[in-house]
Amino acid sequence: MENRKMDLRIVKYFLLAAVLVLCIRYFDVLLLAVGKLWGIAVPLTMGCVIAYVLNIIMRALERLYFPKAKKGLAQKSRRPVCIILSLVLIVAVIYLVFQLVVPELVQAIGIIGAGIPVLFEQATDWLVANAEVFPGIAEELDSLQIDWNSLGQNVLNYLKAGVGGVLNSTVSIVSSVVSSVVNFVIALIFAIYILSNKEKLADQGKRIVRAYVKPGWRQVAKRIVCTADQAFSSFIIGQMTEAVILGTLCTVGMLLCRFPYAPMIGAFIGATALIPIVGAYLGAAVGVIMIMTQDPLKAVLFVVFIVVLQQLEGNLIYPKVVGSSIGLPGIWVLAAVTVGGGLLGISGMLLGVPTAATVYKLLAVDVNERNSRPAGKRKPQRPVNKGGEHPAKRTEKRPEK
Repeated sequence: MENRKMDLRIVKYFLLAAVLVLCIRYFDVLLLAVGKLWGIAVPLTMGCVIAYVLNIIMRALERLYFPKAKKGLAQKSRRPVCIILSLVLIVAVIYLVFQLVVPELVQAIGIIGAGIPVLFEQATDWLVANAEVFPGIAEELDSLQIDWNSLGQNVLNYLKAGVGGVLNSTVSIVSSVVSSVVNFVIALIFAIYILSNKEKLADQGKRIVRAYVKPGWRQVAKRIVCTADQAFSSFIIGQMTEAVILGTLCTVGMLLCRFPYAPMIGAFIGATALIPIVGAYLGAAVGVIMIMTQDPLKAVLFVVFIVVLQQLEGNLIYPKVVGSSIGLPGIWVLAAVTVGGGLLGISGMLLGVPTAATVYKLLAVDVNERNSRPAGKRKPQRPVNKGGEHPAKRTEKRPEK
């Protein structure tokens, strides 16, 4: 029997070694196949992500939509009505942000483009007027005789030529857009199906796991899935709450300080605050550029305002709303955002924090369990008597006859 088990192990090791050698030998073919499979699975993966985010909102709505109804129309309509309300709520928020941000941003970019030549001319005139302070720079600029209007016209012509080149590839762009739209529609339909039948799908998944996975591995998988679900859901809820609070505080503060573009910049900073740590600074950079088109001094004051608001948000709001909810120290949040952004960009920043929180919690639980094991499970030590000799080695003296 033992020989047979040993033979099976040897066969398994040989098969694993053969598979590894084949993967290394045909790595390019394997990579191409994985890429094709991933392209096919993209809408399904997107559907799972959309379903997971919508499920958080849907559960909150289901607790408000006739929660005590056990039968009748209210009970039957709870799930479809809450799904529709979740979609409508997300679409309304996205539309509101775009409606506030995009028109003002386009106008600000036009103002900046028109003001750059004037700004350069004013700077050149100022340097020439102050030649005694900057003699070398003034003489150099005066000798250049830059025509900023013609320079701007050349830049516009270059951009037009670039646009013409882009228009030549209209077919590929349109096909890419159509493919993205089709993938999104498939993902949305798949997400709605998952949400409509999530209890049935969960029961089927449990039955499959019970049939093919050993009990020990089931416990490990259950712990990992539950911890990841708690970390990701807490992160999404906390990040959305923190973004709403930060956007509201920014809008109210800018209105009180009489900064221009207050609703637009507040909404944009709230939207970019969904990216941990660095998101609000990206929104603030756009806000500085837009305010600079109206009043450069107010742009400087806005930078001071944002720094104060970020200190308030980073030290009070974020730790209470997000940090405590996911249970991840600030140093690891920064490390997760840095590593995730370096690997996958913005999506990596979003996924890095809850992933790190999941690993952190699992590691903390495992370490605590190992350190709190009872002493009975360790190797027992043989007791020693007062004389320093083990009882087993002690010899009894026989009575003399």
